[in-house]
Amino acid sequence: MESHRHLLILLSLLLEPGSISCFNIDTRRPRIFRGPEEAQFGYKVLQHEAEGQKWMLVGAPWDGSEDNRQGDVYRCIVGDQSNSSCTKVNLGELALRNALAQMKNMHLGMALTPDSQGGFVACAPLWSQECGTSMYSTGICASVDKAFRPSGTVAPTAQKCSTYLDIVIVLDGSNSIYPWYEVQNFLSNILSKFFIGPNQIQVGVLQYGEVAVHEWSLKDYSTSQEVMKAAKNISRQEGRETRTAFAIHEACSEAFSQERGGREGASRLLIVVTDGESHDGDELPEALAECEKRAITRYAIAVLGHYTRRQQDPDSFINEIKYIASDPDEKYFFNVTDEAALNDIVDALGDRIFILEGTHGFNESSFELEMSQAGFSIHPLEDGLLFGMVGAYDWDGAVLKESSHGRVLPPRSAFQKEFPVKMKNHAAYLGYTVSSITLRSGRSLYVAGAPRFKHKGKVILFEMPWNGGLSISQALVGEQIGSYFGSEVCPVDVNGDGATDVLLVAAPMFLGPQNKESGRVYMYRVGQMYLSHNGTLQPDRRAQDSRFGYAMASALDLNHDGFNDVVVGAPLEDNHMGAVYIYHGYRSTILPTYKQRIDSASLQPGLRYFGRSVSAKMDLDGDGLVDVTVGSQGAAVMLRSRSIVRVNASLNVVPPSINMIHKNCRRHDKESVCLNVTLCFSVTSRSPGNWDSRFGLHYNISLDDRKITPRAVFDENSQKALAKRIRVSVGKVTCMNLGFHVTETVDYLRPVGVLLRFNLSDSESSPVLDDRCPSSLKRLVPFFKDCGEDDECITDLVLQARMDINGSREEPYIIRRERKKVAVEVTIENKRENAYNASLRVWFSRNLLFSSVSRKGEAQKVECAALSGNTRSCSVSYPVLRSGSKVVFVLEFEFNCSHLLNRVQIKLTTNSDNTELNETLHDNTASLLVPVRYSPEIYLLSESSLNRYELPSLRASYPLGPEFRTTFKIHHTDCYPIYNVSMHIHSPAMAYGSSSFLAVSRIMADSATCVLSNPTRPTGAAPFHPDNLLHTDILNCSNTWCETITCLFHSLHSNAELSVTLLRVIHNQFFSKTKFKSVRVVSTFALDIREDGTLLTGDTGHRRESILEILQPRLLPLSLWILIGSIIGGLLLLALIIFILWKLGFFTRKTQGEEEEPEGQEQ
Repeated sequence: MESHRHLLILLSLLLEPGSISCFNIDTRRPRIFRGPEEAQFGYKVLQHEAEGQKWMLVGAPWDGSEDNRQGDVYRCIVGDQSNSSCTKVNLGELALRNALAQMKNMHLGMALTPDSQGGFVACAPLWSQECGTSMYSTGICASVDKAFRPSGTVAPTAQKCSTYLDIVIVLDGSNSIYPWYEVQNFLSNILSKFFIGPNQIQVGVLQYGEVAVHEWSLKDYSTSQEVMKAAKNISRQEGRETRTAFAIHEACSEAFSQERGGREGASRLLIVVTDGESHDGDELPEALAECEKRAITRYAIAVLGHYTRRQQDPDSFINEIKYIASDPDEKYFFNVTDEAALNDIVDALGDRIFILEGTHGFNESSFELEMSQAGFSIHPLEDGLLFGMVGAYDWDGAVLKESSHGRVLPPRSAFQKEFPVKMKNHAAYLGYTVSSITLRSGRSLYVAGAPRFKHKGKVILFEMPWNGGLSISQALVGEQIGSYFGSEVCPVDVNGDGATDVLLVAAPMFLGPQNKESGRVYMYRVGQMYLSHNGTLQPDRRAQDSRFGYAMASALDLNHDGFNDVVVGAPLEDNHMGAVYIYHGYRSTILPTYKQRIDSASLQPGLRYFGRSVSAKMDLDGDGLVDVTVGSQGAAVMLRSRSIVRVNASLNVVPPSINMIHKNCRRHDKESVCLNVTLCFSVTSRSPGNWDSRFGLHYNISLDDRKITPRAVFDENSQKALAKRIRVSVGKVTCMNLGFHVTETVDYLRPVGVLLRFNLSDSESSPVLDDRCPSSLKRLVPFFKDCGEDDECITDLVLQARMDINGSREEPYIIRRERKKVAVEVTIENKRENAYNASLRVWFSRNLLFSSVSRKGEAQKVECAALSGNTRSCSVSYPVLRSGSKVVFVLEFEFNCSHLLNRVQIKLTTNSDNTELNETLHDNTASLLVPVRYSPEIYLLSESSLNRYELPSLRASYPLGPEFRTTFKIHHTDCYPIYNVSMHIHSPAMAYGSSSFLAVSRIMADSATCVLSNPTRPTGAAPFHPDNLLHTDILNCSNTWCETITCLFHSLHSNAELSVTLLRVIHNQFFSKTKFKSVRVVSTFALDIREDGTLLTGDTGHRRESILEILQPRLLPLSLWILIGSIIGGLLLLALIIFILWKLGFFTRKTQGEEEEPEGQEQ
């Protein structure tokens, strides 16, 4: 046994059970910056330092009017005020004002990233180029330096339109061309087909006859309206000669010159319209050579009106015009019958000039980079930028690298390994997010996500050398359709050694429990050459729409342990209120359990979609600690990091033990034992930066904290607990002394516990306590024990137990209603030194319930407490079982009605807090076992509405007797349920020759399923014959055919009464043919309980009879007086009838002869 001088025990405890969701990101004092919700203010956030100030940049890609969501970036200065205002940077006006393209609805601010020069880059992926009737969203990004000055723009996929043309129209204005207004109409119509603008088509017009006149030059007009107006004002120059060669030479050498607005890189077209052969045809070769030298394509139109009107042969003229036109003639040569027919070729001429811009040919409609949306995602490199282009290659997507070394744009074929051509119409959206990692080997790889690849998503890791190729090293594929795997990636260098340790890949639309878009973030460990899957981050477990992983950011060591951390947004959590999660890094990985969850409701009511963007790279408030920035709908939130300190507490008690024999002080006029506890707090900091190193600390110290009645109290307040607040400083040790005293107690076995809990004051400048350090400690102060010189008691406990029931496997003990208790007599004797806190542990089988404990004689105190449902711990002679003493007591149990087992088993073990030698431990246990069976108390009763039936006298008129009711009842009086009980009812029904005398008409049952079987043969030799009924007084299943009704009761519960009712009908016809005086019909019913080894069933108590007696009708004797009365009554009735006939003259009526005589006299 260890000495009391070595009983100092330090226990690490958490201050709160919920501390996992609360650490050093301050949620009580957030800095909230508001912006227009309709502008999607908060879509992106970025921490930035410029002009000696700390800023928060906030993307608002829908900023602008309803018809022009141009987008912009807001800058919010992080000042001393709690909520500073934000101002618009006006990047669209400052940085993109020279980008001559469509800025309408370009959504500037959808991507926001720092650059390598300390500035930032903002992108507008829907910045578009207007090419003819098409609008191509190629995208553009603007670079801004530290001072918020635009430093350049990059639109890596912007291309010159196929309509980037300089067109000069040469019109023949000689006298022969007529009428002139038809030429003007032609000019207006063809000009209306042109897409005139600074980056598209420029048009100049030269009219000639004998001289050439520039009606207007290429640079004069920049809109269609201007050139259409100018075309209407052209008048014919007239002239006797047609100097076509001179006009062509003038146009090719002068009209396309830079002085007249010719543009370098623009395609050059010349359209010649004339109605006759030139007068200077011999100069045509020289003029055409000038055109060829300047790469000018020529369209020539021959107007044959002059030849038609004069009926001249135009072949020579046509040959000359074909000579002027570029080859082949079928593409560049036109001829019309007259001036009016010029308008008929306007459409054909337009179709030949213009091919569907941005396509591969007339029969193909697939896009390359015209809809690339460069800047949808962007990632800074050491000397440039990596662009994601989701719209490239028919929305399969692509990536592009732009740097000082040049531009690397892999061709579509470079992606075929992972994005086959056969999948080109599936819109994989490669480039939805881009990033880069560094392998352990030092090799760098770029990362790009394609969340719609095969609807499951894919992430590729690749290299892009400067030669323009692309080499894919590895591909990661999503596991669930529609999860948007790869829509966000986040590389993390956890230990800061320059190599990427973990790549996080988000699938924010991953369907979790109950088909909710909970989201999922996958972790991949970065190795020497490849990545391997390493689990997932664990968010809140509630089933809800969350979009966990919608935004992710690597954070610079938020908890100041030397490892970088991760912030993950879940903007749909809590019914679209949103939340962010903080995950800490450790060594070379990210711990999958979140350390802190910050929901928007804890910051300020009304925030929505909190967590749609995150950033955590910079100290914004100047305290030297990295802060977290989170985007929300119409708001951006800055969350401060708080410094972390370690507090090491010590607790020392003097004297080290409590000697209740030698009292050393008086408290409240009583002799007491006084002690002194010394508390010390040593504080060290884990955080960098400048902050107030002196702060408040709350502590609570308690004595016997788990006891309602304490054995010790503090001198200061006479209470078991004391709470105080002190000021502590980093790098110093703060100590204080507290006195307490122990009162009289009978419990001097268990030591007095001294428990210290502490936490830090929650003020704006106070730090937080290191979660890896204990915030409590406990010291146990023992009582001095009388165990001899060695202060160690060696005991020898002896246990004996006897149960008051006996039984064996062959003859188990029968449990009946009158005996439902079991008693165990226990004897515990201590044969050696004192045994402190002696106890008896009792385990009993589930078919027992602990009832009570009682002492025998003058035994010492025994108390029992429940440890579990079938385990009790009993203190014996508490607090000490002295040497040589013996304790005898009885444990009483009742049988448990909820569990039926075929044995009663009790195991007992005694021990104490003291040491007992191994050679005496054999008698510290006892095991009792008795086989048992249960005899259920079940009563069967029957009731009948007809017990005796007398047949009617006129049986032929009543073939069937009355329907009568017989009810068979089961009454279960025991406390335990019985399962699978069946009742069998046998009702006599037919005699010899299938003559039916009793039939079941209906069965009604409570909680049972009943089946009526066909009549069964009698159990005797043969069924009785109806003629023998006179010699038979009982009809039962031994001499009749019986109907059998089987009813299955699934369970008989305690004190349950169930019944089965039969409705039966007596067949009178059967008994009318037989002679008998009376007969008893005996129906039997019995219970069948399936044996399971626990129930003891017998036939005597579970079988009953129901008797129906059938009698012949009684013959009543005829009374003499009734006979005499009947005769007299009959004679009186006859006399009455005679009298009535006499009164009616019946006896005085003439005979037939008397009636015929008068008739003869009349004749």
